[in-house]
Amino acid sequence: MDRTATDRFDTGRFEASRSRLASLAYRMLGSAADAEDAVQDAFLQWQAADRQRIRVPEAWLTKVVTNLCLDRLRSAQARRERAVGAWLPEPLLDGDPMLGPADTFEQRESVSLAVLMLMERLSPVERAVYLLREAFSHSHAEIAEILDVSESASQQHLHRARRRVAAARRRGGEADPAAARRIVEEFLTAASSGRTERLVAMLTDDATAVSDGAGGLAKTLLRYDTPRRIAAVVRAGLKPTPAKRRFVGGSPAVHFAFVNGAPALLFVVDGQVIGAATFDIEGGRIATVRGIGAPARLVRLADAWRRQEPDTPLIVHW
Repeated sequence: MDRTATDRFDTGRFEASRSRLASLAYRMLGSAADAEDAVQDAFLQWQAADRQRIRVPEAWLTKVVTNLCLDRLRSAQARRERAVGAWLPEPLLDGDPMLGPADTFEQRESVSLAVLMLMERLSPVERAVYLLREAFSHSHAEIAEILDVSESASQQHLHRARRRVAAARRRGGEADPAAARRIVEEFLTAASSGRTERLVAMLTDDATAVSDGAGGLAKTLLRYDTPRRIAAVVRAGLKPTPAKRRFVGGSPAVHFAFVNGAPALLFVVDGQVIGAATFDIEGGRIATVRGIGAPARLVRLADAWRRQEPDTPLIVHW
């Protein structure tokens, strides 16, 4: 096989792993853009490597991507960007290949916005061990090889990570998609009509809400932790005014969608997603609301939305 043919063959071997590597990097970093950068850096390392000496390309590439993500998480820049109170994961529209694998509950949960935010409570190594084990089913022997630690250290990291995630995780489980849609549609109807008491009743007693502000302009995340305060903020946010329409560039349509496995509302102007609200459902009520408006956090979701045929909006002109 000549050099050109060899390069094509080796590029094909890399491309066969690209989706899996991107899914791992996204779970590690909570950012599709950063995940794509990590995978591209891994490709450059793959091209520069003596590939004839790499016995198991998938394992070699998993190790490279994992360590590129760890380097990113440990960097001073990342610590500033991910400062407590200022960071939200990048949401992805369901069906995005970066959300795979999604065969088991653990795999689906690991890519939920709730768990991606919980990952911030873990050290970078704990995060890597947790995801490699829970989402990608690697053995402790394989994880030890990827991270250059002992198997016992891998087991200890997993134990600590599971304990910390379990302590902070809500117990809602997976909501039935049809039921979740009905709840969110009713929530939108109540908010649009000004029925604040109905909004309060639809929230769990310990409900929380977080937002990066209108247009994602808040320097720190806005947090609300009582049902009545959340209802008031949602009602105020969904009350249309000429000033708000000028700010967002028009009168948005409001669509229902699933984002990272959770029900969501997308606000769309001329085919462009300009905001998203996602909901965690627990016991038939809403436990968490996340508002995302920063354009940089919506790039990939907006691209995916433009490529699909949208369904009938819940609100045609807000």
